Amino acid sequence: MTATGKKINMPPFLSKLHDAMSAQLEQIEQEEESMLFKAEKSIHITKAAMEKLREHISRFKFESATEEIHFFKEIKPRFYSKLIYHLKVFNIETRRPNGEQKAEEKFLRKEMQKLTHFFDNNLEFYQYYRTGANYLDEKYFLRGSQDLYLTLDPHYFNTDPSFSTSHDFKVAKLIANELLRIYLNKAIEQSHQHIQSTNRFSAKPVLTWTGSKTSLIELLYALQSTGVFNNGSADVKQIATYFQETFNVELGNYYRTFQEIRIRKGSRTQFLEQLTNQIIKRMDETDELIR
Repeated sequence: MTATGKKINMPPFLSKLHDAMSAQLEQIEQEEESMLFKAEKSIHITKAAMEKLREHISRFKFESATEEIHFFKEIKPRFYSKLIYHLKVFNIETRRPNGEQKAEEKFLRKEMQKLTHFFDNNLEFYQYYRTGANYLDEKYFLRGSQDLYLTLDPHYFNTDPSFSTSHDFKVAKLIANELLRIYLNKAIEQSHQHIQSTNRFSAKPVLTWTGSKTSLIELLYALQSTGVFNNGSADVKQIATYFQETFNVELGNYYRTFQEIRIRKGSRTQFLEQLTNQIIKRMDETDELIR
């Protein structure tokens, strides 16, 4: 869609490339639990798509200035924004505090403030783009037409002039930051909810998990899959954080451990089967005592 909400018409090759990229990103979104791993894999996908886009444009000759403007104003930013977004998410997730929920929420709110400053500092261009204005398009979205009297992003001077205009990066950054705002809002809300939930139980944990971490992770995923917390809305990370704090245990990379459990030879639910066998055994022994 364009800034005014109209559908973007892409040449068949670019449409196919964009659809393939979007499908791969959606698959990662569905399969990965960790935001860090999602971002990491998505960066590889979007970088590959951008490189194919660059190769295509290096051999392509635009038939008119209007066609070139359309590409750099509407099409390229649809690819580039996804790369920028996932790079930013990766950067945030690698710096995000672990353990202390208040520190985590403070960090996320600071990142949100950076976004607010960005939109405030680029309000004029944001309004230009979002209202579908076009009176400066020839300056903004034609290669070699930059005007030093118009605001230029320093990033422009480090780009390939055959594949960049003065403002296509800024459009991509606007779109990426809109996605980032949604991501941060959700992360802040989840962190805040966890703080409220934790505050209800101020006593220090009195139970320490002494079984294997793999067993606890198997149980964690079973409970999350069953939807027994928060009416099924709690995700794996929320439950893992709670388990770690409550049972005084560090689970490490629980997503990777789950993948190892998933590809086990033989029984993939060893701990759950052990639980079932032990409770049945206890019931049978109790029945014998009652008789």
